[in-house]
Amino acid sequence: MAEKKYNPARWFERCEDNQVKCTLCPRNCLIAENKNGFCGVRKNVNGNLVSIVYGRPSALNIDRIEKKPLYHFLPGTKTFSVGTVGCNLDCAFCQNHTLARGTNIPTAYYSPDEIVNLALKHDCESVALTYNEPTVWAEYGMDIAESAKRHSLKTVCVSNGYISTDSARDFYKNIDAANIDLKSFTNNFYKELTKSSLEPVLETLEYLHETGVHLEITNLIIPGSNDSVGGVNALLTWVYDKIGADVPLHFSAFFPCYKMQAVPSTPLQILLRIRKQAYDAGFKNVHLGNVGV
Repeated sequence: MAEKKYNPARWFERCEDNQVKCTLCPRNCLIAENKNGFCGVRKNVNGNLVSIVYGRPSALNIDRIEKKPLYHFLPGTKTFSVGTVGCNLDCAFCQNHTLARGTNIPTAYYSPDEIVNLALKHDCESVALTYNEPTVWAEYGMDIAESAKRHSLKTVCVSNGYISTDSARDFYKNIDAANIDLKSFTNNFYKELTKSSLEPVLETLEYLHETGVHLEITNLIIPGSNDSVGGVNALLTWVYDKIGADVPLHFSAFFPCYKMQAVPSTPLQILLRIRKQAYDAGFKNVHLGNVGV
């Protein structure tokens, strides 16, 4: 496959001293010439912002859509999964850090149409923007979604939800379903363990709900960090009030990884307790992940 130069990026402003400010996500990274933003994949080249991973996926796979996890959107079908490297968070508990914090960018180029043709070839009913954070390669994801729509395929997105409101309006235009990772309901958790903040994620959830994108929410339960009864109840109350009881919830078990190798795996009894809390709060579809239940 042919080589391709870096692709122009959207959502940036030119600043003094040939710097650029990336406005894609709430970080608003001020990027000096020939440097990358926090995500590692948006670069200042001669005073212009470019995406260095456009068309260069690091992971391509055929998955069951339930693996995303999306249990209530095209259930029982296959989705063609695409991911690159890079992320606009740095979660100490990242279970996919080799891609999220990776720097090895493949040279092989796959156009959006080629991605969609692969999905069609393998009888998939959708394309999934997944594995690492799709927000940081939003230009590529948007073009894939537009191509998928032309070929009567759906596009799904698995995201941390950390995106600016203006960018979300563009990015999610042709996204049919999303699973958003609501990691906790305290800003302190987001600040200390993800190097980000909670409020933009809540704004994304409300935006997707208002615009009618099929939405499911995942919460990775980490012992001692976000598994308290009160903390879970706060999360459930907000989701119930703002999104509603019909939204599917996924509570997943943590396993020691990345910077939290010393933290034990999530006990099954904690997940069972949280599932009961969610049902007692009025939610209708509650699922457990990373466990055989």
